[in-house]
Amino acid sequence: MAFNPLLKTFRPPAYQFSAKANSKKPLSALVSKVKYMNEKYKKYLERTFPRFYQLYSSFLKGFKIFFSEAKEIRRIKGNMSRKNIKFHQLPYREMERLRQFRRDVIKAIPVGILSLPPFANYLVLLLMYLFPRQLLIRHFWTSKQQAEFLDTYHNMRKEAYTEVVDGLMQLSHSLADQQLRKQMLDLCKKVQEGFHPDIKDLKAARTLFVGHPFGIQRLRVQQVKVLSRVLFLTPRLPSLFLRYRLQNHLSELHHLDQAMLKLGVGELSDEEAQAACYIRGLNSVHLSPLLCRLWLTQWLTLSCSLKDSEASLLAHGMVLLSTNFPSSSKG
Repeated sequence: MAFNPLLKTFRPPAYQFSAKANSKKPLSALVSKVKYMNEKYKKYLERTFPRFYQLYSSFLKGFKIFFSEAKEIRRIKGNMSRKNIKFHQLPYREMERLRQFRRDVIKAIPVGILSLPPFANYLVLLLMYLFPRQLLIRHFWTSKQQAEFLDTYHNMRKEAYTEVVDGLMQLSHSLADQQLRKQMLDLCKKVQEGFHPDIKDLKAARTLFVGHPFGIQRLRVQQVKVLSRVLFLTPRLPSLFLRYRLQNHLSELHHLDQAMLKLGVGELSDEEAQAACYIRGLNSVHLSPLLCRLWLTQWLTLSCSLKDSEASLLAHGMVLLSTNFPSSSKG
């Protein structure tokens, strides 16, 4: 075979490959060095400052979870845009992720603004250490803090429960129909005496929650403010905005319930079942997953039988069905 000089001309020099390989070595060594130093630093913190190490670990874990969720939210929104899907058409888990992520971002915005001035981030870190419940989103809470903070938030919410039932009783006296008036008064009295009401009793009164006197647009402003506190909404807004926000949140909750019914309560993980109970008014922090699923089944029986116009019953039902569960199941 004759020698072709062109083969020698166009043959890639060996050093081109070795240069690339050699360039990766310092980078790989640097990454390994950083990982090694990071592990030593973590062990030093754990040994010397165990309390600070727990906080440090929670922050790292929180950032990882938050950015992972942000990527998932981006994927969901991209899918919605491509397929022209509305929020209420999403599967339950995707719908719930969007709802919760939106709330997390709203809570995180003030902290982000405070961090903008030069060197203000040090002050923000101190404030976050001193006031984790008020300033940190759930990703940055430890397991112990999560149980403690959820208990605290529910106790704040529960203060409104008595006012909600008292308000219902006062409004019931204005009912012209004597039978309906007695029915509502008996329902409120049952809850006040520590009994868990039957779903059929709430369904029987559903028409009263459309117009006067229990409909969202016909409720007294004070009752709307109290219901806003039940849903963790600020009551310090003009009545028009209060009613609009309350209606929107109840509509969102109604769509979530319909998606959950389609998925099936039995398909929820223990954590998902507890979280679902909590946002619907029940303090599920210390409840077993079995009791959570039992309550959710009762809740969906009510919620998924209602029309959009009966959203007021959904708000009041959060109080009526949560107040005495599971201490009393008589009805």
